[in-house]
Amino acid sequence: MTAPIFRTLQERLDLYSMGFPATASGIEIDILRYLFSEEDAAMFLALSHMLETPESVAERLGRPADDVAARLDDMAERGLLFRIRNDAGDRYGAIPFVHGLFEFQVKNLDRELAEMVGQYFEEGFENAMQAGADCFLRPIPVHRSIDARHHVASYDDAVQILKSKPRIVVTDCICRKRMQVVDQGCGKPLEACFMFGSMGQYYLDRDMGREVSLEEAVAIMDQCREAGLVTQPATAQNPSGMCNCCGVLTALNKHPRPVELVMANHLAERCQAMIARAVKPAWRAARWVP
Repeated sequence: MTAPIFRTLQERLDLYSMGFPATASGIEIDILRYLFSEEDAAMFLALSHMLETPESVAERLGRPADDVAARLDDMAERGLLFRIRNDAGDRYGAIPFVHGLFEFQVKNLDRELAEMVGQYFEEGFENAMQAGADCFLRPIPVHRSIDARHHVASYDDAVQILKSKPRIVVTDCICRKRMQVVDQGCGKPLEACFMFGSMGQYYLDRDMGREVSLEEAVAIMDQCREAGLVTQPATAQNPSGMCNCCGVLTALNKHPRPVELVMANHLAERCQAMIARAVKPAWRAARWVP
């Protein structure tokens, strides 16, 4: 029997980012039970995406600040909350399922969770990803096939994005790692996702990634490009992360017209070089428009 708090938690997560819709099988509740205790769920529901200090949360809940601080920090260490640490003290906030709960399990992902998430993607989450993909990630060009005389905005250029970041953290792609854990790896580079700013610091704090120099980051980008991966930063002009994605993008590829779900600031029409590197043949017949 499902504890009501886990259904409430699912409904809350469904409001964030790409959502977290219910399924007929209820596999989403199994995932939440795997990650959260009932006490964890209650604390998560007491938070929002706005970062708060433990003292602020404790005051709202009428609980001892030390107890609340310990709970929040434990949850952040298990990837159930986002945490920023600086001279002003620790602050915590609720997170979506993607990017958030799922990605933050990158160093603890086991077969049980990988299989549950795979089932959930098949049953319910892919529709949510299709609906939200246009506001989360956008592809950018790889430059070797683009005339350098044509201006490309700096936020649409992977190398320029890297150059603009004072700290670069690289981590494993959670999508490819999930497939690898269930013995269905694609063989593409695993250490291929970049995190910046406070998100990068959180990854370092939890030992989920490592800091790299600009030169090493560009070398990783070169490896990803040679492997045919698609570079997709978050859609913000100052992105907190940048992914290098492969054919594991099943949500987009299952859509009859996947190009309609991709936001880009560039136009390509029947370029044979691009078609040869396409992630999915279905992209070939479409005119890529922003």
